[in-house]
Amino acid sequence: MWLRIKSVGDDVTGGYPWSIPNRENIAPFVGPWHVPRQRTQTVERPKVTLILASRPNVYSSSPLDRIATRREEPEWIAEKLKDPETLFVPVWRSKNLIRSTEGQPEAVYISGSMAHTLRMQEDGPWAFLGVLDDRAVFALDISATEDPVPLLPENLGSFVDLRSVGWGVPRPEASVLAHARGLMHWRQRHKFCATCGNPNEVKSSGHMMLCTVCKTQHFPRTDPAVIMLVHRGDRALLGHSTRFPKATMYSTLAGFVEPGETLEEAVRREVLEESGVQVGDVHYHSSQPWPFPGNIMLGFYAEGLTEEITIDTEELVDAKWFSRDQMRNSKDHGFDLPRADSIARRLIEDWLAHG
Repeated sequence: MWLRIKSVGDDVTGGYPWSIPNRENIAPFVGPWHVPRQRTQTVERPKVTLILASRPNVYSSSPLDRIATRREEPEWIAEKLKDPETLFVPVWRSKNLIRSTEGQPEAVYISGSMAHTLRMQEDGPWAFLGVLDDRAVFALDISATEDPVPLLPENLGSFVDLRSVGWGVPRPEASVLAHARGLMHWRQRHKFCATCGNPNEVKSSGHMMLCTVCKTQHFPRTDPAVIMLVHRGDRALLGHSTRFPKATMYSTLAGFVEPGETLEEAVRREVLEESGVQVGDVHYHSSQPWPFPGNIMLGFYAEGLTEEITIDTEELVDAKWFSRDQMRNSKDHGFDLPRADSIARRLIEDWLAHG
């Protein structure tokens, strides 16, 4: 439930230590729910249905207790690094170790002597992820080796891009792999201070980098991005970008949140910039960690106020309004929906289920 607060906008007179200019020189107040004024036509407001998430997203629902207080206990961390029961999640050049069991993907963690050998040989970046069933879990980056296969037992699995696995449904281990991938990616790219350029040193068990000279603290970065299904009546707006892996794929619109911008404002701005469609009400659906390389996707449904499309050719190749029937039978209509593990697909599927 959310509350909308209106601005009264009464004139203010006297008693303040600052000067107030004439009101005719002040721009109209724009609240956080501001809807851009219509340019040419009167808009008919369709009824908006609140759609809730039907299940967790892929890469969410982590089984780990992150137990952040342990990160600042070097003796406990050192003990767990040597413990044969400790689990390590290896990452090789942004790829995760996965094997297939009866056609289903399965995460591979390593422990015991194998983990000790791997750590001694590679001595790469590591970070404490948390605790799973009373066993400490660490991410371990072995990207320095050219070929990781000889370091591991035969038939243990292979290093693959997490997005190529096709989890389809939420799996707790997928969240752990995403966690490890995102944190190791950040570690590899923050070896030097962004303030003065001098080397950083690792602190907080891999969760903070401290500049050795100016002492600036650097923490793991997660960039917020809004992703939204714009709908109007029985149709929804999808776009095609040159960045998509398939030439026939159409997906929801998305974009990064800018400084000083609310999430709702980001939704309205991105849709208007990319498609020319104006948006009214915005409702939250769910979020999804997306460590490719380091984002959190914030999913919304947005009420389309206009229908005419004018695409930004730097962002999109095409954008169209699709009916529910077309989206339910996308192959028959010559296009593909986004990948099954994406929040974009979840937004579409939950919207289809409500009509």
